[in-house]
Parts: sequence; C-alpha cells; structure tokens
Amino acid sequence: MPWLEIADFGAEGWSPQVENSSRARSYCDQLEQGKILLFSKPPFDLPAQDREFLLNQPASDSRLHKNISYRPNEDRLRGVSDGKAAQQRIHQILSNYSKRVTAFVSRFLAPYAGQMSLDFASFRPLEEQGRDLPLHKRNDLLHVDAFPSRPTRGGRILRVFTNIHPEKQRVWLTGEAFPSLAQRHASNAGLDKIAAAKSGLWRGLKRKLPLPGITVTGRSAYDEFMLRFHDYLKENSAFQHQKHETITFPPLATWLVFTDGVPHAALSGQSALEQTFIVPVCALVSPEQAPIRVLESLCGRSLAA
Repeated sequence: MPWLEIADFGAEGWSPQVENSSRARSYCDQLEQGKILLFSKPPFDLPAQDREFLLNQPASDSRLHKNISYRPNEDRLRGVSDGKAAQQRIHQILSNYSKRVTAFVSRFLAPYAGQMSLDFASFRPLEEQGRDLPLHKRNDLLHVDAFPSRPTRGGRILRVFTNIHPEKQRVWLTGEAFPSLAQRHASNAGLDKIAAAKSGLWRGLKRKLPLPGITVTGRSAYDEFMLRFHDYLKENSAFQHQKHETITFPPLATWLVFTDGVPHAALSGQSALEQTFIVPVCALVSPEQAPIRVLESLCGRSLAA
C-alpha cells in the first residue's frame, strides 16, 4: 500500500496523544521511502469561507498557466487576472494556507524543522481530466517532479496537497519506488552521459576561476538529470501503459508526499491547494533513500556539482 492514513488529529489541528521525536522520525522515514501520508481532513485550520471563495472564482482554462501560484518568500501572487479585491482575497487565503501548513509540517515532521526551505504554494482550480496540454506539461502522465527554474541540488521536493472540492475526488496513479524505477530507467534516460558531461564542465570552470570566493550557480548534474527523467518518463509510452496503482483522495483530504521520489499522475480532480518545501539531504532521516544518493550509487559519481 503506497499510502498511510494518519488518524491522530482534532478539529483544531494535528494533536497526537503522544508526541515524541521517534514518532516524527518514523513519519519522515516512511515519506522518504515513498509512502504518501494521508489525512482524511486538513490537520490545520482551513476556514470554510476561504474554500468557498476559491471555489466560486471563475476558472479560465489556459495552456500557459496550470495554477495560481503564491511565492511566500516574496509575498507575491501570480496567475490571477480578476479585479483587485479578488486578487487581495486570494493572496490572503494562499498566504494563510502557506503559514498554517508550514507550522503543521514543522511539528509533524520535526526533524525537518528549521532546515527545510519554503517554496511556492498554489491553487489548482481546473479539472485535470481531459486538459489540452503539451506532453511535458501534462499532469495525467506518470512522472517525478523537478523544477526547471529552481534547482534543488539534491534537496528533496516535499509537497502538501489539500482537495478542497466539496464533491469531486482527486484521483492519482502512482508507480514503483524510486530505487527500482531508477535501476530500470535511469541509464536509458541518460544518467551516465549527464553525470560525465557535468563533471567535465565543472572541472573546466574551476580552471577558469582562479580567484577565491567565486562560485558558479545553476543546475547541478542531479538537477539536469531529474529534468530529463521527468520528460523521459512522460515520453515513455511503454512505461505509461504498465499497471500502476490508483489512489483516490476524497473531498477535504490532505496528503504529504516526496514527489521527486514517487512517480505520480493526476488523472482527475479539481480545486486543490498545495504547498512545496525543499528538504536538504542533511535533514533527512534516511538519506540513502534520497534520489540523489540512489542515482550516485548507479553512476558512481557525485551529482551535486
């Protein structure tokens, strides 16, 4: 079973009867091994009036924007073209969602607290089923996540989703665990070539940077490969047509998952909230399960540079 339902929470948020570090580490470990942790309702405050406001906003289908995004570190909202009052209200709702999820995750997954980085939040108003999107942007094809504009350099992508639709389930497919997935497909996706090319490029750059304190930013070999792996899996029709497991998330369900390590596809569903975190390898309780470590063991090279 790829998911684990968590039942210890009350109306005011997650409140286990026995809160201890070993329990938090256990939840982290299960996530890192590819489990999806599921709550049947939000383990944090999510006011009904906020949900109703989002549900009542007109949705315009677009090939360019899959969702409304909120950037907590900049306090910026993107993807809303309605009037100023609606923008301000949506801004407030997503800001509050981001803060409440962050507070919850910092308690529930205590080993990550103070070490994880806060990334974007989003509202996904459109029905996933039947969307007309380019191949690499389709959510209904199994993939692992990678961010073209925000390299993680090996940090893991932890995402928290909430289905706020009052009637529709959100339906996912999930695939095999990352270690076996990588074992079968990483070589064909170009792991060795990318690792070797990045290693040679980095050595050349270091020779051209004699001054101390000068650093080179950008994608690591890991980031380059994961972007390629994301596309490779979506392009691979044989992989897409294999038997995979279906998970349904009912209205108000909230779930946590490392989407860089769990192949997933959203087959249907509408109106979901989401918050992303980047968890560095040093904060993980089972770092050997991190995709960067799995890939490094396969290619025999460091992928962090």
